[in-house]
Amino acid sequence: MIIIADGGSTKTNWCLVNEEGKKVYFNTEGYNPYFSSKEYIIQSLKENLPTDLQVDKITEVNYYGAGCSTDEKRKQVQDAMSAVFTSAKVNIGHDLLAAARALLGTGPGFAAILGTGTNTCLYDGKEIIQNIDSGAYILGDEGSGCYIGKKLLIDYLRGYMPGPVRELFWETYKLTPDDINEQVYTKPLANRFCAGFSKFVYDNNVHIEYSRNLVRTSFEDFFRNLVTRYPDYQKYSFNCIGSVGYNFRNVLEELVEENGMVMGNIIRSPIDNLVKFHLENKI
Repeated sequence: MIIIADGGSTKTNWCLVNEEGKKVYFNTEGYNPYFSSKEYIIQSLKENLPTDLQVDKITEVNYYGAGCSTDEKRKQVQDAMSAVFTSAKVNIGHDLLAAARALLGTGPGFAAILGTGTNTCLYDGKEIIQNIDSGAYILGDEGSGCYIGKKLLIDYLRGYMPGPVRELFWETYKLTPDDINEQVYTKPLANRFCAGFSKFVYDNNVHIEYSRNLVRTSFEDFFRNLVTRYPDYQKYSFNCIGSVGYNFRNVLEELVEENGMVMGNIIRSPIDNLVKFHLENKI
């Protein structure tokens, strides 16, 4: 039995493929090694994997994760996975490679992630050949759920929100400025906290123009600082994975066209395409 998993900073999508080819899907939280220690990952997996999952029968784990971009961070996650899946060969890859394989298969092109965080790359059909550092959630991650959430929160803190939106925000969350600052600056996983407010932006219907402008300016920053920095970027179609890109795809499509690219695939989660890739290709 083999497992293929796609792990973001917030959630991990797993697929078990048994000897008969039957697929079983399940979810756990995300395990970004910049925020989750080896010990934390082990404990969380033991608590959150399906109780009927026979971990000792798993022969191979292919895990793609946010933050798994260096040998050190990949080893941190690999050691944690190996401690849980004790009989399995554990392969760790970056979630950006998962996105490229899910979106483009074995063909070359441009691939992006727009979820809790942001990432982009050029892919040659086998490996990532160019990647502009997103800067992560403090320095960059333009266009991401965290970035949109931060813009919303700063508007709230500074009193820039239209009155009806501010009222709805208070009714929904009951957060004071002190509450927000504590969550962001003293508690762990501030990126998840900020990204959670992108759902409020998506759901808000009391001032649609405000929400749309918030998303649009976030995507404008994403294109200006990342996408358009790739050489000859306009010769590629725009392919994107992640809940933010998928949920706000109507706004995203406008920016793709305005920047001279052709829209390619936009999918919420790579797991189905990633499983297909692994079943059809020997890695």
